[in-house]
Amino acid sequence: MVSRAERGALADWFWTIDRFFLAAFILLMGLGFMLSFAASPPVAERLGLDSFHFVKRHAMFLIPAIAVMFGISFMSPRQVRRAAMILLVVSLAAMVLALFFGVEVKGSRRWISIGSFSIQPSEFMKPAFVVICAWLFAEHARQPEIPGNLFAIILFGIVAALLVAQPDLGQTILTAAVWGGMFFMAGMPWLWIIVLGGAAVGGLLTAYTFLPHVAGRIDKFLTGEGDTFQMDTAREAIIRGDWFGQGPGEGTVKRIIPDSHTDFIFSVAAEEFGILFCMVIVMIFAFVVMRGLNHAFKERNDFTRFAVAGLVLQIGTQSMINIGVNLELLPAKGMTLPLISYGGSSMIAICVTAGFILALTRHRPEKRASERSLFRGGIVAPAE
Repeated sequence: MVSRAERGALADWFWTIDRFFLAAFILLMGLGFMLSFAASPPVAERLGLDSFHFVKRHAMFLIPAIAVMFGISFMSPRQVRRAAMILLVVSLAAMVLALFFGVEVKGSRRWISIGSFSIQPSEFMKPAFVVICAWLFAEHARQPEIPGNLFAIILFGIVAALLVAQPDLGQTILTAAVWGGMFFMAGMPWLWIIVLGGAAVGGLLTAYTFLPHVAGRIDKFLTGEGDTFQMDTAREAIIRGDWFGQGPGEGTVKRIIPDSHTDFIFSVAAEEFGILFCMVIVMIFAFVVMRGLNHAFKERNDFTRFAVAGLVLQIGTQSMINIGVNLELLPAKGMTLPLISYGGSSMIAICVTAGFILALTRHRPEKRASERSLFRGGIVAPAE
């Protein structure tokens, strides 16, 4: 145990970190590793690999992911901004390179191969994009003459264009939803709400009209016709699981779900451990979102408030999309369940997001002392 009397970096971190956030993130990673034993062996066997190939790789990805999360959590808000700026520039450049030199998978160019590993730059772009947009919104709120909102709109346009070019409509919708939520928090004028809402509807109609794979997925979802094998088997797995599940290793439908270790790991969890277990997973994600929004509500600093809210909304919205697809409430979309699904880029990028959240929600004694000093001097009003 680290003593409160110590004044080292580790002691300061230990006594200022939000332990509830930390516990939730570690619990989700632990559940993901446990579920990899249930979900990934059938996929590995179909590919002619060792049964525990993806389990071993999942464990291998967890080590740098946890290191990244803990390392970032030591940062100050200023360091978070700087790290996010560097990460955003690098990831945007990598997304451009992926369009020309990336690996094509199912008609999309989202990956860059480095040796035996593949990296999806858009996953790392998301947390950096949220932090930088939060900074731009905060600067505009602090000094209205600074066109922070305009720069945030331009940045969103660049990111959306790169995502659509891949194409990756799901990530585009996720990014737009989170960005819109942050813009609303920053005091978006009603005119902008109408304009951007109309643009979003127009974008979806355009995607449906000119992107055959988007139209196909939406039509399958609305009519139930065509190749709905993944959705049907995922639903069957959930139904067979009932409230308490078939038991660890006893699932059978999971063996024929093509992406059971990534996009449909929630269905595997339902089949083997039951709906009640899945409700626990949903409650953990809900806790992360609600605790983050509570932090944002109490926070005085605009940048921290917007960034924390945006980061937890990103995790919450992504989990909602993944679970909605598994429950056949949304059209099929390849999107991982944060910290649970298999995937190196997704795992490490979500841990970057978690690290940013932990860093920005730390209890900083120097800030409280400064606020008390200002209050005693009659400069600011006390917090409620």
